Amino acid sequence: MLTFALSLSILHLITSTTSDASPPYTPTDYFLLNCGSSSSSTSADNRTWDGDAQWKFSPPNIANTSSPSTAEEQNPAVTQVPFMTARLFPSQFTYTFPVSIGPKFLRLYFYPATSSGRDNSKFFFSVTAGNHTLLTNFSAFLTSTGTVPHTTFPHQRKQPLTIDNTTALETLYRLNVGGNLVSGNDDTGMYRIWRQDDPYIYGQGFGLTPHRDVTIRYTSDTPAYIAPATVYTTSRTMGIDVSVNLNYNLTWIFAVDSGFRYLFRLHFCEILPEVTRVNQRVFTVFLNNQTADPEVDVIQLSGDNGVPIFKDYVVWVPLGDGRRSKQDLWLELYPNMDTKPEYTDAILNGLEIFKLNQSDGSLAGPNPELVVGTTPEAPYLKSPEKEDSGASPPVLAVRRVRDSGQSVAKSSWVPISVTAGTSTSTKTNASSLPSDLCRHFSISEIRSATRNFTDELMIGIGGFGNVYKGYIDDGATTVAIKRLDSKSNQGAREFQTEIGMLSKLRHLHLVSLIGYCDDDGEMILVYDYMANGTLRDHLYKTENPSLSWKNRLQICLGVARGLHYLHTGTKHMIIHRDVKSTNILLDDKWVAKISDLGLSKMGPNNVAQTHVTTIVKGSFGYMDHEYFRYQQLTEKSDVYSFGVVLLEVLCARPVIVTELPPEQVSLAVWGRYCLQNGTVDQIVDPHLTGQIAPECLRKFGEIVDSCLHDKGIQRPTMSDVVWGLEFAMQLQDVCGWILDWD
Repeated sequence: MLTFALSLSILHLITSTTSDASPPYTPTDYFLLNCGSSSSSTSADNRTWDGDAQWKFSPPNIANTSSPSTAEEQNPAVTQVPFMTARLFPSQFTYTFPVSIGPKFLRLYFYPATSSGRDNSKFFFSVTAGNHTLLTNFSAFLTSTGTVPHTTFPHQRKQPLTIDNTTALETLYRLNVGGNLVSGNDDTGMYRIWRQDDPYIYGQGFGLTPHRDVTIRYTSDTPAYIAPATVYTTSRTMGIDVSVNLNYNLTWIFAVDSGFRYLFRLHFCEILPEVTRVNQRVFTVFLNNQTADPEVDVIQLSGDNGVPIFKDYVVWVPLGDGRRSKQDLWLELYPNMDTKPEYTDAILNGLEIFKLNQSDGSLAGPNPELVVGTTPEAPYLKSPEKEDSGASPPVLAVRRVRDSGQSVAKSSWVPISVTAGTSTSTKTNASSLPSDLCRHFSISEIRSATRNFTDELMIGIGGFGNVYKGYIDDGATTVAIKRLDSKSNQGAREFQTEIGMLSKLRHLHLVSLIGYCDDDGEMILVYDYMANGTLRDHLYKTENPSLSWKNRLQICLGVARGLHYLHTGTKHMIIHRDVKSTNILLDDKWVAKISDLGLSKMGPNNVAQTHVTTIVKGSFGYMDHEYFRYQQLTEKSDVYSFGVVLLEVLCARPVIVTELPPEQVSLAVWGRYCLQNGTVDQIVDPHLTGQIAPECLRKFGEIVDSCLHDKGIQRPTMSDVVWGLEFAMQLQDVCGWILDWD
């Protein structure tokens, strides 16, 4: 039995606009249909709705095949039209609309109240439009549904995502970030509701919400109907405390159906008078633990203050354990300091999230579950993330029940430049691994991705096992696939630690774990592919061109920031325990990413503890002597290992060379000796001759020496190391310029 009220309009894409005179959204075809009504009526927003009983396009047998119904509950929170009447269908029924060729914007309205003595909580039905299944076995009692817009979007892509006449999108979230609710009357003629973003903020990281009444200058790329001006004149930023901003991500979390792709549209506009130039505010966008966009500079993209832009990304959320479920999608922003911007900050003005249909045209997801003990006075569930399309259903008291284990669900995501595929599990053995935190791959998917582990795709060999270059999602996404040696019992523990750690962490300078495979006795990890390999690959015993000193400094600073995040930016301190040049990966833009958290340990969990007592793990030549002697692990053990990496970067030689004289075998020992005796220039990589400003070398040497103190308590924190490396870069820039000028 079907009961709904319907409005349909056609999206008219404006192709030529001027900056300040952009017309709002104007439909080419426009229908407002109040189902179950016999006459025309006007809603509170002054729109006129035709009653379907006398509508000229209604089927002639509408009176014989259906019946009208009137809601018995008159809730003042609900706009009366079109929610107070409905039409009931005992069998399949079709409305036909005469429309022009082009994309359609379809909006359905539901109010699951008791009507004419009928209990609507027992109605389950499906809705189709053309070749698309919009709803399947749907219950308005369990879910207040939002909009289903069929539309096209411009995209910033490397490889265009095809959105054609086979593609439908459903609006799930539409947020005025940092601002108040925008009603349908205040929209651009599309009667959309832009809700507040506060309910979706993770933790207490609310940041600041700057607002400025400036004239928004729309463009042909961002016409006025894209979003109302109030969305762009409000925003959410991280705050003014630099040290705080470097230690958290501005984060939003959204519940979605698994097994679908989602289009994220992020709206940006710089409105503050102090942000008017390129490289003043640069930040990174993360989607579900993956780097969606490493460098977003709004002024660079828009050209000026007060000019709005938007960027689109596509996320793939695989099925949870092979079944439909609700999962969480994470959106995070973090300052990108690699370009040395003026402000340590990020900004977002608006956000829209759309569900994309599956290959069979379906957009239908599961109904929310009903909480046991629901009272008759509040018999249905309100989904706050669903748009109400111009009118607000009543506030409903029943909460959404998550599937067990789905509270921090993660998925693989693809930026808009990649076409996502599907991932289903054929796992036969029970597993305790957290499949809700990252994507699970079947062994058949892994074999397909690596051409059955062909040697031609092998890109590395380590203590864990072999590493392969692979291609997933029908070849659209390049990944690194690490295959554990099945004979390694130690590796099995590291395998689970790596998944447990990396799946929960998100940072620009940490490698992104996409997923894992534990089928048929295999233990396999799937990461983002790092095009430039390891840091070691570019220092010595390599045919790769030598890295410049500036590049080396930027890499070191990125690693320091990543370690600082592990030590202070998570709920519990994480000690990496195996910091070395082969565990530092470089992406296609030479951004450093820390990898291999298989040996990592949680640090002390209270202020009374100074260390963690544990058996010694790590790599010879990088290991903290204090930890080695006393088996007492602290975050200062990572600081020591990082000091050795800094020497590797400076000297471009292995950390242990047994063929050298005894005093030179250990790079840490020999390097510190040279630093303390003023002869460090004798061990600097010859490729760097003439590149290092003396003041920069002096400061860099001080950092290395302090990191390599025998006693951990005398070593700096990673916060101090980050500050020192930033200062060294400033010295290099200033003093290097003076040397060039001379």
